Amino acid sequence: MKEVEIYTDGACSGNPGKGGWGVILIYKGKEKVLSGYEEQTTNNRMELRAVIEGLKALKEPCVVKLYSDSAYVINAFQNGWVEEWKKNGWSRGPKKEELKNADLWQELDSLVQKHRVQWIKVKGHSDNEYNNRCDKLATGEITKAKKGDEK
Repeated sequence: MKEVEIYTDGACSGNPGKGGWGVILIYKGKEKVLSGYEEQTTNNRMELRAVIEGLKALKEPCVVKLYSDSAYVINAFQNGWVEEWKKNGWSRGPKKEELKNADLWQELDSLVQKHRVQWIKVKGHSDNEYNNRCDKLATGEITKAKKGDEK
């Protein structure tokens, strides 16, 4: 299996508000950069969207080192939350409380099943070059949209 590194970040101006996401995939030293925008969303949805889009860009099953500054995303996999949500029919806890962003969690879970993913938490807005670049991609998408609104 090919080994790929994926760096992701999501951002939101207002929460909810205009949102952006950024992804950098690295394979054998080559980079693929992706980014996108959503008009009305939340920061957590953008963090999830970034991971989803990064995994969707893979054309075959891969060994993935996935880097994110989102505790929301990383903890869900490292702490087994996703498996619990699945057992509960994509709801939370014994009272079957509504799981926020269930649509994206389900999409992400189906993508994760195709790959061997190692979840790596990085400190946001710190010294990780790729995380900082992903943040710039995500916030850049929001800036572009806002400039478009001004026209």
